[in-house]
Amino acid sequence: MDGAQMDSERWLVAGLGNPGSQYAGNRHNAGFMVADLLAARIGSGFRRDRSRVQAASGRLAGVPVILAKPMSFMNMSGEPLVATARFYKIPASRLVVVHDDLDLPFGTIRLKLGGGDGGHNGLRSLTRSLATKDYYRVRVGIGRPPGRQDPADYVLRDFSAAERNELPLELERAADAVEALLRLGLEAAQNEFHPDPATS
Repeated sequence: MDGAQMDSERWLVAGLGNPGSQYAGNRHNAGFMVADLLAARIGSGFRRDRSRVQAASGRLAGVPVILAKPMSFMNMSGEPLVATARFYKIPASRLVVVHDDLDLPFGTIRLKLGGGDGGHNGLRSLTRSLATKDYYRVRVGIGRPPGRQDPADYVLRDFSAAERNELPLELERAADAVEALLRLGLEAAQNEFHPDPATS
């Protein structure tokens, strides 16, 4: 897969999160935050569409894209995203999902194709609805909860004050990683964003 092959085909880039202002600053909404940045880059606002997502369309890294944020809750993300993919006739092989990741330190971005859900309810729902694990992921590190804090509680808390100082840079890097994936393909994007290209 290279940039030339991808130019003629539309992609679906989905950010995962929970709808509602009370969740907007949560760690679990990192995917939504990146999607908002990408929408600003293509100069298009999100609007509600028929399949329970907010969607925006345009060109990103020279590639036609639909940006999507499911308006169901995280653990029900799959059905509306699959409905959107079907409506636009986009296969799982051209789906990029941006999501928070507990297993990566804050400030870390990783790209991968396929794999498990790592306990992430949004990925679990999407994999079940798609009936395949073979879609691209851009993983935004949020780190592990301190002490004995429940991970389910941790992801639904806002980023700390120290994290918020660095968050804009992390989100920009995640948005850059999406663009690199679309423009260059997975391996070249990994080489750009992973300190060790073998790490995924």
